[in-house]
Amino acid sequence: MAPIRKLTFGLLAFAFSAAAASINCDAAAPAYFDVSRGSHPHDVAAAPGAASPVYYTAQMTGKLGILDPKTGKFEEIGLGARSAPHGVVVGPDGAPWITDGGQNAIVRVDPKTRAVKVWPLPADASSANLNTLTFDKKGRVWFTGQSGYYGRLDPATSDMKVWNAPRGSGPYGITATPSGDVYYASLAGNHIAHVDVETGVATVIEPPTKGQGARRVWSDSRGRIWVSYWNTGQVGMYDPASRSWREWKLPGTGHAYAVWVDDQDKVWLTDWSTNAIVKFDPVTEKFESFASDKRGADVRQMLGRAGEVWGAESGNDRLVMVPAR
Repeated sequence: MAPIRKLTFGLLAFAFSAAAASINCDAAAPAYFDVSRGSHPHDVAAAPGAASPVYYTAQMTGKLGILDPKTGKFEEIGLGARSAPHGVVVGPDGAPWITDGGQNAIVRVDPKTRAVKVWPLPADASSANLNTLTFDKKGRVWFTGQSGYYGRLDPATSDMKVWNAPRGSGPYGITATPSGDVYYASLAGNHIAHVDVETGVATVIEPPTKGQGARRVWSDSRGRIWVSYWNTGQVGMYDPASRSWREWKLPGTGHAYAVWVDDQDKVWLTDWSTNAIVKFDPVTEKFESFASDKRGADVRQMLGRAGEVWGAESGNDRLVMVPAR
């Protein structure tokens, strides 16, 4: 077994944890990036290109964080009064787009000027409890609200529509497939749903495991939908082509929070019960774990770019990057 090594340069630390090393001796070490104390970064999104910025939502302080991964330096942009940002993705325009639960709005930050633009939700969805967002093929923003809503914003016209979710509260993670189909996961509703992007109608799709707590979803290159099961510690895969499911149990007791699929169709998850980021290979059906070197990491989201997998350690006020081979 390779020895456990740790080397720290200011804000950047490279570390093997004993748990990760025991599972995979030759794994590349995760890198850690400190951000502002008390910010509790919730979601993270890396712009394409290794030298490009990494964005994170500082949920407790109402800001968007911008990390330079080459230097470890970061800046934070205030998003407005009562801001409590949750999700962030990099849009087709290269800008960070945010679901802001505090402002009950969709927010865009210009990557060059840092100008903030806010699209409030309509009054009849004033307590949506916004969670995550994605883009369809027409450049429209789709988003979820855990209080029982999902919606669509057209940035070109500022037209916004919000629908009541079937079965009420629960909409959480959301994803778009390569063909432009949109699916969301309902944490409280224990299902995923397919959304017709033109009519807005959501159709419930039941996973085989009851009460699984479907929390987040992500599409692979084939349009298959991968789902993290919070309650049962599993990862599920729904194939729309065959309308069939497969499910796998994560190592340990399992509390699978987030899921993301990289450009090699490897599936990445965060597991709160083992304090780890977990990689799943659908071909070999094997798991590989990368435990944090600090307790209580509470990584709430996985996103990434070619060769890099990013998460936000909300419990430790830092970001984590795992090299993806």
